[in-house]
Amino acid sequence: MELLTAGTTPRIRRLEADVVNKIAAGEVIERPASVVKELLENSLDALATRVELEVARGGTDLIRVTDDGEGIEPDDLPLAIASHATSKLQEADDLFRVRTMGFRGEALASIASVSRFRLRSRTADHEVGSELKVDGHGHGHGDGLGDPQPVGCPVGTQVEVANLFHNTPVRRKFLKTVSTEFGHVAEQFTRLALAHPRLAAVLKHDGRTVFDLPATDSLIDRLELFYGSATTERLIPVESEVGEVKLWGFVGHPELSKGSRKGQYLFLNGRYIQDRSLQHALGEAYRGLVMVGRHPIAYLFLEMPPEMVDVNVHPTKNEVRFEDSSSLYRQLLSTLRTRFLSLDLSGTMRAPAGKRGEEQSTQPLEEQQHDRQLELKEWASSALESWKPVVEEASETGDGERASVREGEGAPETDSLSNADSPTPAPTDAPPPNQPDARVMQILDTYIVSETDSGLAVFDQHALHERVMYESLRRRVLEGAVETQKLLVPESLELSPKEAHIAIEHLELFGKLGYSVEDFGGNTVLLSGYPALLAKADYVTLFRDLLERIGETDGDPTRRDSIDSLLHMMSCKAAIKAGQRLSDDEMHSLLAQRHLVENSHHCPHGRPTALLLSREELDRQFGRLG
Repeated sequence: MELLTAGTTPRIRRLEADVVNKIAAGEVIERPASVVKELLENSLDALATRVELEVARGGTDLIRVTDDGEGIEPDDLPLAIASHATSKLQEADDLFRVRTMGFRGEALASIASVSRFRLRSRTADHEVGSELKVDGHGHGHGDGLGDPQPVGCPVGTQVEVANLFHNTPVRRKFLKTVSTEFGHVAEQFTRLALAHPRLAAVLKHDGRTVFDLPATDSLIDRLELFYGSATTERLIPVESEVGEVKLWGFVGHPELSKGSRKGQYLFLNGRYIQDRSLQHALGEAYRGLVMVGRHPIAYLFLEMPPEMVDVNVHPTKNEVRFEDSSSLYRQLLSTLRTRFLSLDLSGTMRAPAGKRGEEQSTQPLEEQQHDRQLELKEWASSALESWKPVVEEASETGDGERASVREGEGAPETDSLSNADSPTPAPTDAPPPNQPDARVMQILDTYIVSETDSGLAVFDQHALHERVMYESLRRRVLEGAVETQKLLVPESLELSPKEAHIAIEHLELFGKLGYSVEDFGGNTVLLSGYPALLAKADYVTLFRDLLERIGETDGDPTRRDSIDSLLHMMSCKAAIKAGQRLSDDEMHSLLAQRHLVENSHHCPHGRPTALLLSREELDRQFGRLG
C-alpha cells in the first residue's frame, strides 16, 4: 500500500454525482433483496392494488416490479432517479410524521447507479406512457438521461433492474448462491404481503410462479396461503389498545416454536420492523411454555400516530425509535400473558413428539419408559455386535499424543461431500467395551457417574450421546449408506415459499441425509421417509429445522463444512436430553457406545463429554496424601 507523503495530500474536491450515488448504494443496496424492498415499498406508496415481482437467478440477473399504482408524470421521470428528490417530504418537520414507506428520495438513484436500469410509467390522464433507461454510469440509452421516450404501457409503473452490481464487481463477488439470494428476496416479498393483505401480489422466479396471492381483507387467509392450515389452525388471536397504541395479530401455540426468531414478524403502521425490546417481551411471555432454545412464532401489528415513532434511524428503515418503548414492552407482555391465562395450554411442555401419524400412547408412564429402555438397549446391542477392533499404527503428534482428525480440517472449504472425505476411521485404541460389572449412577437426570480402574468419571449424557449420533451419521453419510425408514403413508407438508424452494432445490441433499422428499406441487412436498437412526426424534420438526438452517447457509450447502453443520444439528436434536431419566441398562449402553467413535472426548460443538477424577486427585482433595 502506497502511503501519502508530505506535499502529496490531495486537495478537497466535490465528488461527482455518480460516485455519490455509488456510495449511497453501498448503504442502501446490499443485495437483490434490498432492491426488491425499495421497489415494492414504492409501489405501496403509489397506492397500487396489485404488484408483480419477477426475478431471475435470485435477482442478480433481473428484478422487475410492475404495479397498477398512480404512475409518474413524464416530466418527473428524470427526477425519480435523481438523488434526494421525492414527493413524500416537503419540509424537515415531515420526518417526524412520516406516513409513507419511503421518504429519503435516494433509493432509485442508488439502484440506477449500480445496474442497467429501466423505468416505465403512465398516469391515468395520459394515453401513452414514458420510458427512461440508465446504464449504471449515469448515462441514458439513446437520447440520454433526462429525455424520456414514449412507450405503450398500462397505467402504473414498471421498474426493471438488470445485471445488478455489473459496474461494481467487488460487490457482486460478495453475493451468495442463487438459492440464498432468492431466499432473501422471498423474505422481503413475504414481509410486504403479510403487512398488506389487501394488496394482490405475485412472485415469479426464473419463469416459475412461486406465489399468486389474491387481495383479501383477512390476515388469516393470507397467512394460510403462506404457511398452510396446519399452522393457522394453531394461531392465537391477540388484541389490545392502550391510549393511542393498538396492538393486534396472531401468535403461535407453543408447539409451533422454531429454532430461531425468523418466524417472528412485527409490523408498525404497515412497515416491517425489528425491535429487540419487543422480541424480548415476546420471549418473556412464552417463558415456561416453550423449550429452551426454541422461539415462538408471531405476526403482530402495531398502530400508532407517526409522531410517536422515529423511522429515520437506519437506511433500511427496519429499526425505529419509539417515544415510549417501555410502555410498549409492558403492553405486549401483558396482552400475551393475559391471553394465555384464558387458554388451556397444559401439556405444551412435553418431550418432543415421536413418530408422527401414530396415535398417542395410552400406556402408563412406567410401561412407556420400560419400552423406551428396551428399544435403546436393543439399538445399542446391535451396534456393539458390529464392533471390531482394527489394528493399525496410530499417527503421533509432536507431543506423542494420538492425532485425531477434526471435522472440517485439512481440506479446502469448497470440497463437496461426494469427494472430499473418507469415512471416519475406526478407533484403534479403544478397549473392549463390555464392562458389565462397572457401577454407574445418574445425577440430576443429566450426568452419569461411572467407576473406573483409576477413579471415577462423570459424563454429560446429552453431550456424549450427541457425539455418538454425530459420528454414526457422518460416517454413514460419507459412505452413502444412511438408512431411510419408510412411512406407510407419505406425509404432505405445506411449506412457506422459501422453504419449498429450498426443499425442491436440494432434494438430492435431503436424500443423502436419509429423507425421502418429493415435490407435490405448489408449496407442498411429500415426506415418505426419514433417517432411521433418528427414529426417536420428531422427524417433521427436524426437517423444517434443516430447511431453516440450509436457508441460512452462505454458499453451497453441500460443502463439507455445511454438511457438518447440518449433522451437528441433527445429532443434537436426536440425542438424549439433559433432564431425561435413564435406566441402568440405558446408561451402560450409552457408555459402551463411546468406544465406537473416534473422538468421544467432546461433543460436536466442542463441549467436553466427561470429567475424569483419578484416585490420586480424590485422595488429595480428601487430605489422604502426605
